[in-house]
Amino acid sequence: MNFNDAQNDMDIAYFGGATGVLVSGIVWCIAASVALFSTDKNSMLTLFFGGMVIFPLSIVLAKLLQRSGAHHSNNPLSKLAMETTVILFVGLFIAFTIAQNQATWFYPIMLLAIGVRYLMFQTLYGNKLYWVLGAALMLAGALCIVFNAAFITGAFVGGIIEVLFSFALFYNAKNPISKN
Repeated sequence: MNFNDAQNDMDIAYFGGATGVLVSGIVWCIAASVALFSTDKNSMLTLFFGGMVIFPLSIVLAKLLQRSGAHHSNNPLSKLAMETTVILFVGLFIAFTIAQNQATWFYPIMLLAIGVRYLMFQTLYGNKLYWVLGAALMLAGALCIVFNAAFITGAFVGGIIEVLFSFALFYNAKNPISKN
């Protein structure tokens, strides 16, 4: 499988990653809502546990939208998809550690980590919009820290950015009929 075929396979199977970005944005908004009505810790735990269901829910959504939700077994980009997940674990470790003393930095640090991960999705899906999404999330995270934003600000901003970008990603996803 050549590189372009690998990207097309990922793009078609996962709707250009749009389903995952949408589900992630919804999880972020739910975590922000939890912060409105509960504790910061419960909000952080909501993002953590909600993050565990992003991929499975994005697969279900892809299938509901008539995509396979599975790439070919010989797709070399599947390794990159798994390897970028390490960024999330490192980001979570740093965010949870810093949040022990500075809770307002939890979401900004997560925005930075997830933004970095999205930069690599351009390679997975062949869509430069991921560079813009990654940069937007990283900028939002940095601005939340610089301006000492309230705890929930980063969560709502991250969720809104992801939901909005998911619409553009849905629009840009390749049509499986034209690629066969």
